[in-house]
Amino acid sequence: MASGNKLVIGIADMKMTQSNQELITYALGSCCGICLLDPNIRLAALIHIMLPLNMEAGRKNTMKYADTGIRETLKMMEAKGARRMRIQAKVAGGAKMFAVNNNSALGNIGQRNIESVHKVLRAENIRLVAEDVGGSVARTLSFDPSTGMATIKSYGIPDKVL
Repeated sequence: MASGNKLVIGIADMKMTQSNQELITYALGSCCGICLLDPNIRLAALIHIMLPLNMEAGRKNTMKYADTGIRETLKMMEAKGARRMRIQAKVAGGAKMFAVNNNSALGNIGQRNIESVHKVLRAENIRLVAEDVGGSVARTLSFDPSTGMATIKSYGIPDKVL
């Protein structure tokens, strides 16, 4: 894949492509990256969520949260011809980045993100085909819509392909 052919997804962001562009997001710590693909029409999306549930009044930044981010992305994909029964998901991230003595919510936001992503995917009838979640390392997630392969890079660990 040509290096100039990347769509970079920031934190609390989503990008979608139907071309040969690689989707990539950096610094997935407790955040989760969700790759969605309709293989029949090669429509791919990558969401970088920060938090499990959208409690914001007005819910302005939908992509910041697992629940509203995934649902909004699915709506956008369907508007471009994707069919829910064909969409597959791959998920990475949700690490426990900070050792916290008490069981505070901050200490395990990664686990709560993973659980929320799983719950929303199940509720929306999206098949989770692969994941690399948990642990305590940050990940870079790249997704190639042409092959459907997700590659995870973490410092000091061999690359993982989902």
